[in-house]
Amino acid sequence: MSTEPAVTEPSRRKFLRGAAVAATGAAALGFPAIARAQGPITMRWQSTWPQKDIFHEYALDFAKKVNDMTGGDLKIDVLPAGAVVPAFGLLDAVSKGTLDGGHGVLVYHYGKQTALALWGSSPAYGMDANMLLAWHKYGGGKQLLNKLYASIGANVVSFPYGPMATQPLGWYKKPITKPDDFKGLKFRTVGISIDLFQGMGAAVNALPGAEIVPAMDRGLLDAAEFNNATSDRILGFADVSKVCMLQSYHQNAEQFEITFNKTRFDTLPDKMKAIIENAVEAASADLSWKAIDRYSKDYIELQTKDKVRFYKTPDSVLQKQLEVFDQVEVKKSAENAMFKEIAESQKAFAARAVKWDLDTNVSRRMAYNHYFGRPAAKKS
Repeated sequence: MSTEPAVTEPSRRKFLRGAAVAATGAAALGFPAIARAQGPITMRWQSTWPQKDIFHEYALDFAKKVNDMTGGDLKIDVLPAGAVVPAFGLLDAVSKGTLDGGHGVLVYHYGKQTALALWGSSPAYGMDANMLLAWHKYGGGKQLLNKLYASIGANVVSFPYGPMATQPLGWYKKPITKPDDFKGLKFRTVGISIDLFQGMGAAVNALPGAEIVPAMDRGLLDAAEFNNATSDRILGFADVSKVCMLQSYHQNAEQFEITFNKTRFDTLPDKMKAIIENAVEAASADLSWKAIDRYSKDYIELQTKDKVRFYKTPDSVLQKQLEVFDQVEVKKSAENAMFKEIAESQKAFAARAVKWDLDTNVSRRMAYNHYFGRPAAKKS
């Protein structure tokens, strides 16, 4: 027989009222309340890349990091280019809310505001892509990008990330030996590089990645540049050209861009926003490491399996690029106050950052030649 006192109905009601008051008080004091379980937040994204390209893989990598770090509370689904809108239509689609977000590059928005191409489609005053990202985060670039997007009514939150290696001068029918070789050449590029190569005499056509090789195959292009050994190999450049020129100033400091529809992003809990911001930086580091591994492998495969011949771009062509870009910068700065403001900000950061880098970091060429460039020892 129980020795505990019986709980009468009036006392039960009194207990429940007390518990309710206590819970209300706890909430007021900031203690966590037990909320009714809700389903995950889902977002529909699109990249500007073909599904088979490593760039689309980078988009999927970022989405997975966010999905995992939020424990499934936020689920980003990423579609390839063209699934909802064309590659060059991504900014409008995200801004309008047709898509919740996307993965691409800022230079694809060149038609909206030419200054956007300064995030990657220029010599960057000697900076590499990681330095340009340093300028973006610590040198005022983020504030300037927010100002720029506001000026064109883009309802987006932008996260530049993922430093790219210097991009090749491109794929050609025969090696480029001098600046005049570009005169009359039907060439594909994007961003300010359009103005740069036009200044060198080329007839330029801006095409998204998936359309380049078919255009070369049909003779609509004589030559083209895209990005890196892996993407170029996957997209089939080796099927339409066996000559690739390495090193160029037209896009030696580009990075990717993750965008969210601002209205949708602003509704996310602060904790989720913080996870996204940290996931961007984690994905940026992982992307750069993956790129080194994959690009170096495909660089060898292009030579051994696809019989591609690689040539270093002549210094005369590189110098001409810098001279032409100087002219482009003067013209764009006179036409566009934001272009001038951003260019001056980048120059100020580059003047000290590039000097520090050149003075501090030892050239890897000597060490590489020491270990791998020497003739193999003769066998006894």
